[in-house]
Parts: sequence; C-alpha cells; structure tokens
Amino acid sequence: MRVLIVEDEPFMAQALVTGLRREAMAVDHAADGADALEQLGCHEYDVVVLDRDLPRVHGDEVCRRITERHSTVRVLMLTAAASLDDRVDGLRLGADDYLAKPFDFPELVARLHALHRRSGAPPPPVLEWAGVRLDPFRREAYRESRYLRLTRKEFAVLHVLMSAQGGVVSAETLLEKAWDQHTDPFTQAVRVTVSTLRRKLGMPALLQTKTGVGYYLARTP
Repeated sequence: MRVLIVEDEPFMAQALVTGLRREAMAVDHAADGADALEQLGCHEYDVVVLDRDLPRVHGDEVCRRITERHSTVRVLMLTAAASLDDRVDGLRLGADDYLAKPFDFPELVARLHALHRRSGAPPPPVLEWAGVRLDPFRREAYRESRYLRLTRKEFAVLHVLMSAQGGVVSAETLLEKAWDQHTDPFTQAVRVTVSTLRRKLGMPALLQTKTGVGYYLARTP
C-alpha cells in the first residue's frame, strides 16, 4: 500500500511516517496542501491521510481536488476538531473516513487497511498462491505451513507479487509500491530484496524472473 501523509506539524508527520513504514507501507510526506497536490500529480497513491488545517492550500480544497481528479484514491481526514458538524463537513467534501486527533495508532492502521480494500478491486483479506499464504493485516506469511521470517520490504514485495496473481510485475512497479519517493530510481534495492525473498521462499523455486520485464510468482514451480 502506498500512502501520502499530508501534515504540517513536523513531530506528528514524522511519527506517522515512521510508524506506517514499520507496518510495511510505502509512505511519502507533504507538509502543505500545495505540495500534496503536486505529489498526487506525480505518484499513484492508495490512501491519503489528510490534515484538514493546512497552509497554502487548505485541506478542504485538497480533498475536493482528490475527489474530482483521483477517483481511486481514498482520503482519511485528520483534524483536531471532533464535533459532529466537523465530521459531517469532512465527509461531505469527499473524504472516505474521518479521524479526530488525538487517536490511537492501531486504529489509524486498521482504517487505512479498510480504505485500501475499498480502492479499486479489493484484494481478499488473506492472499494465497501456489502454497503461499499471506495475511497483510497480521503481517504473517507461510509457505506450506512454514512460517516465513521476512523483513518489511520483503513482505511488501511479496504482497505486491501475490496481488498480481501470477502476473509479471516490473522492478519500477515494485519500487513505486514498496518503497517511496526518496528512493534512488537506479538503486539495486529491488534486485537485492527479490534475491533474499527468493531464498527465504525456498525450493522448489517460486519467485521467477522474466528477463527484461520483471518478476512473477509461478503457479507450479
């Protein structure tokens, strides 16, 4: 899942970015509404966590533009105001969900997963392919009942590949979905992560390379 955090308070922004990356999400940050709109024009996001009271372009206007121009992007609006009228106003602007500050971080994570399931064609709660079982919410993966001890990036890459259900996924797509905007596009991170993930999946070899195209999970290794 790729998430854009739009929050102008530095401490809150850093806490959200760090926490969500630990949940194996690819996370970018925008410090104001104008920056958020620019990033939305350059990258594909699944969910935007949007503070309502933003400098330069107000969060309400950002929400309106997302609704108009990015139909598959879900918006979780954050605000310090917790009144019923504020929540109703946020939802009327096009937000898909609303969370008042302060909030519990596990609740934010659960709401993001719920919104992700509603964006486009929702993936099943648990993914299964060729003897591999991946639970994105418990962050657990198994192959033929053998627990796979994966790093956050290995888990994220496996999640993207399993969501493709045997389709070939390019290195560029993996970089887009499992890393973030600060990653060097010429990095070897994808190749290295795929290599270690392939080793951890074990034999017979499941994770295959289509030369010059990308990676896929074979149905029958």
